[in-house]
Amino acid sequence: MTTPVLADLAVGQEIGSRSIDVDRARLVRYAGASGDFNPIHWNERFATEVGLPGVIAHGMLTMGLAVTVVSEWAGDPGRVVDYQTRFARPVVVPDPGTATVEVTGVVGAIDAEAGTVRIDLTVVFEGARVLAKAQAVVRL
Repeated sequence: MTTPVLADLAVGQEIGSRSIDVDRARLVRYAGASGDFNPIHWNERFATEVGLPGVIAHGMLTMGLAVTVVSEWAGDPGRVVDYQTRFARPVVVPDPGTATVEVTGVVGAIDAEAGTVRIDLTVVFEGARVLAKAQAVVRL
């Protein structure tokens, strides 16, 4: 993909969207890579005993999967110079099956002087936002 041109962008412009499927195998792979073996991410009984609706995806996994819409649009993940969000609600991952997370990115602000654009992400699972105020700053 080619690098977006700052002058060609407008606030409100969609930069991309994606549906991302998360299954239990993905949770296991992420746990191994991150070192986060909290049982709420793999043990149904434990997750429900602590008040969760079931096994949930790691928040950082959800955050990382969501920003791929931005890094792929930018053409280089190194162009993402800031990324912040708040975790609003969990992504419950069934067994068997998958949880589908919907991600859409739009231009939220343009700073021509700094050469940056803020991308606002909408990250939804089962009709509700799972990441709140998800924003990435990209230097173009």
